[in-house]
Amino acid sequence: MTLPGPFQGAIAAWLERNGQGGRRAGSDALSATYRAGGSSAAVDPAAYLVARLPATYAAVARVLAETRARRPDLTPESLLDAGSGPGTASWAAVEAWPGLSRVIFLDTAPVFLTLAASLAAAGPPPLSCADAVEGSIEAPPPGLGADLVVAAYALAELPLPRAAAAAARLWAASRSLLVIVEPGTPQGFARIRAARETLLGQGAVPVAPCTHALACPITGDDWCHFSVRLARSRAHMHAKGARVPFEDERFAYLVVARQGAPSGLARVIAPPLHAKSGSSFRLCGGGRIETRIVARRDGAAYKLARKLDWGSLFGEPAMAKDEA
Repeated sequence: MTLPGPFQGAIAAWLERNGQGGRRAGSDALSATYRAGGSSAAVDPAAYLVARLPATYAAVARVLAETRARRPDLTPESLLDAGSGPGTASWAAVEAWPGLSRVIFLDTAPVFLTLAASLAAAGPPPLSCADAVEGSIEAPPPGLGADLVVAAYALAELPLPRAAAAAARLWAASRSLLVIVEPGTPQGFARIRAARETLLGQGAVPVAPCTHALACPITGDDWCHFSVRLARSRAHMHAKGARVPFEDERFAYLVVARQGAPSGLARVIAPPLHAKSGSSFRLCGGGRIETRIVARRDGAAYKLARKLDWGSLFGEPAMAKDEA
């Protein structure tokens, strides 16, 4: 997963004008701020562009690709990027839906709204003519709405008790789809779970990762999250003190729509385990967690199962079952 060429170019040009932001200290301070649940307003924009933006883009792009795959009938024309930061989610959305005609950045931090507009100027319409609105995801300005609302790593800045209420306000601003992406941590999933419970109570239809509208079956210290691998630039590696040219971003997410129905299939919610005798999958579907085993002797079903990955939908019939 890499950034689109024009986005990379816009970031490089901004850093050239405003400082490279590749300092290890800036990256460390950024990580400390996010671990503490701090506001993006306190983050050094240059450090964010180098050390954090690529992972955010990769996670959002993966979620939007899954959204399109699950609901190809939905083609939003307008986007509200809620808690937009530098507009990362907007760039991913324009890649996913080239037919978007309007983009709105919503953020509490003027510095990030200015940065988002500066980067977007190098992008295609509607990015280059996006509207920037100063405001909170907890209280979007009256009348502000769009077909597609995306909140990427925005609920993480709120205390857990306020996350569900903020999600409800974003849902009210959405005419078709609401996409929420959070860190793939127990705390990130707790916000996703709280948002899900509230939104289902308001009639939202699960699109992904949930394949049902029943109570979440995740219990105890477990949490639902997924992973995407992204390439690291040289500046990214320097900022993070990394030695490998890639990073695995863990994320949790929720996509809900105003129409349609859940898929009714099952989602692979952990890395599959492959052995000589067959493959084992941990699945969430129908309101329960189970382990499904596909034996090598099952032939065609086994060949299909080998193509499944963490996050894939699992829907093949006639497969041996072993309750978890």
